[in-house]
Amino acid sequence: MYRGFWYAQALDRESHLAPPLEGNDQADVCIIGGGFLGLWSAIRLKQAHPDWRIVVIERDRCGAGASGRNGGIATNWWAKYLSVMSICGEKEAHRICMAAESAIDEIGSFCREHGIDAQYRKDGWLWTASNKRQVNSWKILTDSLERHGVNPFQTLTPEQVRQRTGSPRMMGGIFDPNAATVQPAMLARGLRRVALELGVCIYEKTPLTNLERSDVPVVHTERGKIQAKKVVVAMNAWGAQFPELRRMIAIMSSDMVATAPVKERLDQMGFSGGECITDSRTVLNYYRNTTEGRIVFGKPLGQFGFAGKIGDLYERPSPAADKVTEEMRSFYPQLADVPIVSNWTGPIDRAMKGLPNFGRLGGHPNIVFGIGFSGNGVATTVFASRIIKSLVEEANDEWANCGLVNQKMQLFPPEPFRFVGAHLVRNALVRKESLEDHDQDAGFLTNQLAALAPAGYVPAQKK
Repeated sequence: MYRGFWYAQALDRESHLAPPLEGNDQADVCIIGGGFLGLWSAIRLKQAHPDWRIVVIERDRCGAGASGRNGGIATNWWAKYLSVMSICGEKEAHRICMAAESAIDEIGSFCREHGIDAQYRKDGWLWTASNKRQVNSWKILTDSLERHGVNPFQTLTPEQVRQRTGSPRMMGGIFDPNAATVQPAMLARGLRRVALELGVCIYEKTPLTNLERSDVPVVHTERGKIQAKKVVVAMNAWGAQFPELRRMIAIMSSDMVATAPVKERLDQMGFSGGECITDSRTVLNYYRNTTEGRIVFGKPLGQFGFAGKIGDLYERPSPAADKVTEEMRSFYPQLADVPIVSNWTGPIDRAMKGLPNFGRLGGHPNIVFGIGFSGNGVATTVFASRIIKSLVEEANDEWANCGLVNQKMQLFPPEPFRFVGAHLVRNALVRKESLEDHDQDAGFLTNQLAALAPAGYVPAQKK
């Protein structure tokens, strides 16, 4: 199976494979999906209930899905404050954003406590403008955060942003110190190790074939089944196979490239810290460096899943690698001679508001789900697993009653309209944002199509 840079690097260090499920098993909780959400949830549940039998099934290796293929960027939710407030109200939005903020430090402390070398660096997030049109695109948000007394962002001059990123393209930005970068596959593999040490049972190479929704649910796999008192669907984009979840998300790609290591040159350019960096597009440019001096750069330009089906669509090199590389080199023309050594792609479970939803699948009291992390799961799953834990426990607490549970979500259109529309909207956004790089306006139809895009970091501008 094709492995991108992160996961191949993690497997070079440690490659233990748990056995697949053979025959029948029973569990107090069966978690479907061995990514960040599944592993954090398994750890929290096992720590709270050592006598419970917690089982995780994973179609491939734990962390080999979206959790091991992303940018390794851990940001908090203050940039999503307006979206969260529109769903939950001001008080609950503040509580949720505080929880999301604490998740950044929790990742670091968890790694230190358990000896996980995830290359954790809490060096903040640079939210930048890479063309004139993007300058101050964050102001609606930061003004609102100021009014509510919770603005963490510091305004930087264009020169300061260029110095910290090493990119001559930057025209401004703001900085949030409470963000981090990680090697995501190493974090996932570390969570897996801790779960096993706690006594969680993991079956790898064990894809779900059917979820029997009886009073006591039964999880069917290729060579066995698990009867469980509670089931957790923690499948990211693969969760779209369930009809109730399918229209909550659009399956889109994260496409990434990694350069050869050039640490001395990055240091000389000023790009020596561990900041995560984004610009202000909807078709977002997101990147960071690594501890060995590589640039890892991503942009969602690849393929969309149709009707909730993924198959092997993302188990190959990125079909958009050349376009992502071209974009990266536009930020760093001085590194034109540095080769790209790896490219990969992975699925994103994109929700309309960019926020996850939690609940009980089809109203079944014993089947819990979380979906819609929208490419921001590295830190979000840390506190999202608290929601999963409370729902499994049937607790009546602040997490089970969280404003993200049982949302009235804005749904995507049914197929084939979603698939066709996703291509039309994404292509319109790319055209619009490419013209804006040259300070030019897009045409009426392009603007109308681009306006249909799901929410990103940049708040919608009032007309």
